[in-house]
Amino acid sequence: MDWAGVLGIAAVLGCMAMYEWPKIKPHQIREKIAFALLTAAGGALAVALLLVPDLPGPTELFDALFKPFSALVETWIERRSG
Repeated sequence: MDWAGVLGIAAVLGCMAMYEWPKIKPHQIREKIAFALLTAAGGALAVALLLVPDLPGPTELFDALFKPFSALVETWIERRSG
């Protein structure tokens, strides 16, 4: 495994958190939660892509989810315009 890469990602995420966290005011709990969740999700995705480079990205997920809906909308547009 590429532990140096994982440690590098962790270091970058830690630096980001140390820089941004104090700028978020103490009463902004929702913003802190959102920052923590988005940072953790981004870090997990970065580590996953580092360890498994052939892993499909988020765009493939959205394509798989919305392709049936896209076909439905195209059919609806054709019927409506034709």
